[in-house]
This record gives sequence, structure tokens and C-alpha cells, in this order.
Amino acid sequence: MDEDTERATGVTGHSPHADEADSATEAFVAHRNLLFTVAYEMLGSAADAEDVLQETWLRWADVDHDTVRDPRAFLVRITTRQALTRLRTLRRRKESYVGPWLPELLLTAPDVAEDIELADSVSMAMLLVLETLTPTERAVFVLRDVFDLGYDDIAQAVAKTPAAVRQIAHRARAHVAARRPREVVSPDQTRSVLAAFQRAVETGDLRRLLDVIAPDVVLLTDGGGVVRAALEPVVGAEAVADVLCRLTSATLQPAQVNGHPALILRTGGETDTVLAVHLEGGLIAGLYAVRNPEKLSRISRVTAVGR
Repeated sequence: MDEDTERATGVTGHSPHADEADSATEAFVAHRNLLFTVAYEMLGSAADAEDVLQETWLRWADVDHDTVRDPRAFLVRITTRQALTRLRTLRRRKESYVGPWLPELLLTAPDVAEDIELADSVSMAMLLVLETLTPTERAVFVLRDVFDLGYDDIAQAVAKTPAAVRQIAHRARAHVAARRPREVVSPDQTRSVLAAFQRAVETGDLRRLLDVIAPDVVLLTDGGGVVRAALEPVVGAEAVADVLCRLTSATLQPAQVNGHPALILRTGGETDTVLAVHLEGGLIAGLYAVRNPEKLSRISRVTAVGR
């Protein structure tokens, strides 16, 4: 097993059954990107998604691979079950979370943005919509509507009958449709508005700032009780602008985050905040500021997400 494979699987060394182990490793690595994305969309946390992948690998390594007809479906099934278990634990943890809870954002490669469906599914706005689903609804929606898995495969992953999964998928789809952003904004338009927003913040130009944010804009800040952050949503253009005008000492860097343009704020060379935006009618209607240091630890490296 070479060094790159060891890092990808989290497993080192060489088993006595070298051929079978190598085949199992190759299958896992081939689908690792998909498995990470499934876990991340279910959990909204890269750290927890990585833990789920480690658990998936340990279970996959113990499987009799001669009995596995479809490694992709089998691996997705293991990942989904592990993510469901962790999701229920996370829900209990969020009940005592200090201030607004936001998903951990990821730097993404340019090709993610080119896949409009995938970029939408990992956007901050969509991840927040998925938070309103039950764990099983979330798993079914992600597997069916994002990754187009068959109902039989999903049924095995969530321990339900195919008929029940169809009903859950219909219910989840209607729930998401009622809450997801209705306006599709191109990355170019987002970048243009974000550039104007960046100039206004850097110069402390209140008038220019008010030109690019919606009157009823909402700012959510996630500090996790560790760093300073608003414990309630900041609502309205003037209140939000007042907060943003205090950021003139920060360095703002455009980035591709969760398939969409965003800004990384740095102070003293350290990542301080990752700021994602949601546009409506050509204006910024939602601002999501992730400041919790635990959620910023991976932002310095690209974690590619994909199918």
C-alpha cells in the first residue's frame, strides 16, 4: 500500500491477504469522494464526515468482498448508516450549542461549481434547509435527489421498505421545495455582487454597502461560544451594515466555498471568518459568517467534494 493510499484510507501496513486488501482499498479510494459528500451533506460537518469515512473503511475492510456485487452501493449503504447514527448524536449536541449553528464550510475545486446540481446541494442555503428534515428524510433526500440512488439501495441503507422510502422521498422533496431558494443566481453574478460588497466593506463605505445588501438582509454568525459572535440573527440593512463596517481591519480574500463564491476574512494572517452569501433580486439577502475555530481548521486546504 503506497503512502497516498494510506492517507486516503487512514490505514497503514500490508495485510497477509494482499490481493484482496488491495482490491478493497482501490474500491474504497475510487468512491471516497462520493462517500465524503454523502456524509457531509447529511451532517454539515467535514470533521464528522471524515470520522464517518474512517468508520466506513473499518467495516468495509471486514467484509467478504467476493459477496459484494456493487461496491459503490455497498459503500454508500455503510456510510449512510454510520452518518445516520452520528447525525442523531449531533442533533443532541446542537440543542446546547451557543448561538446560531451553521454548517462547516469547505473550500471547493472549480469543477464543483460547474456541476450546478451538486453545487446547489452543498450550498449554505441548501444545507440549512436540510437541517429542517428528520435524519431519515435527510438521508433519503440526499441519496435519491442528489445522487440518484435506486429506492431498493436506499431502503437497505436506511432500514426501510422501498415503498416506505418512496413516501419519505416524496415528503422530503416537498419539504425542501417549499423552503429552498427559488432564484437561481449564476456564479458570475454572485462574484460581481460579492466584489462590490468586498470593496464597500474594505473601505467602510456605508452607502455603497447599503447598495448591495437587501433591506431585510439577515446575518447569522456562528462562534460556537468560543469566539465573539452575535447570539441572535442580525436583521435589517442598517444593523447588518453597522456590523460589517467594523471589518475594515480584516483582509478579505475571494474563494470558492461549497461550490459558490464567498469571502475568507483574515486578521494577523490567520483565518478569522468564512463568509458565505445568498442573493435574491441581485442583492445580498443572507450572510452566513462561520467563526467557530473548530469549523475553520480545514479551510486552509481544499477538501474536494463530488459524485
